[in-house]
Amino acid sequence: MFEILVNRELAPGIKLLEVKSPDITKKVKPGQFIVLRINEKGERIPLTVADKHPERGSLDIIYQEVGKTTRELGCLGKGEFLLDLVGPLGKPGEIAKYGTIILIGGGVGIATLFPYIKAFKKAGNKIISILGARTKELFFLEKEIENLSDEFYITTDDGSYGKKGFVTDLLKDLTEKKIDLVLAVGPLVMMKAVRQITKPLKILTWVSLNTIMLDGTGMCGSCRVTVGDEVKFACVDGPEFQADKVDFDELIFRNQRFSKEEAISLNIYNEKCGNKRCPKN
Repeated sequence: MFEILVNRELAPGIKLLEVKSPDITKKVKPGQFIVLRINEKGERIPLTVADKHPERGSLDIIYQEVGKTTRELGCLGKGEFLLDLVGPLGKPGEIAKYGTIILIGGGVGIATLFPYIKAFKKAGNKIISILGARTKELFFLEKEIENLSDEFYITTDDGSYGKKGFVTDLLKDLTEKKIDLVLAVGPLVMMKAVRQITKPLKILTWVSLNTIMLDGTGMCGSCRVTVGDEVKFACVDGPEFQADKVDFDELIFRNQRFSKEEAISLNIYNEKCGNKRCPKN
């Protein structure tokens, strides 16, 4: 059992979960993730570790309430427990001194970006951060990332904050400089668009893929993705891959496999809720 220390809202529908797990906290590195299960009837879901607190043996996990399980997770409070927490899973990011790095975070992908920024900064790189969201109220970790960045940019789809448009609009302007590495984390369509900009310019670009995962150990094959001419499993070979080798069209299609079942599950949960945000049974 893993004790919840904090479960608070950062932005509408986006929450920070701090959970006690000394063993994982000692070992987890930027880019790695955990798989959690709320109770014995719950599904297993992968979530990236956004930060860690060695002094109290806990992890920060930032998640968005988009489906049944994340809705249930959002209903848990301080002092309650998760049944399972497995990790760290996946390969750590390749942290080194590259030079000038552009780090791009879209939506809840900003949470995954944060530990990368801290690690790349510590390694002596120049950090250029670009964060994007649909509207101003959906940003989080903004000040923390700005404080670590040498250059910092914000975009919103609706123009309510920063530059109106997409992260790729800013990326096009910034690639006129000498850029040694780009790392993008966010919606698959965003990462695909980043790749389309950097590939012709031959800029080394990494993406952290959010694929469908079940067991998280490479046994089920659910998270398979085509990288170059090989089939890879994001849970054990990734989740970080070189962007120009990823078949994004195939991945976007595969990620829609369970859309119907997910919608049915969420509808049943909503019917159970009635007018209550968090049913107890």
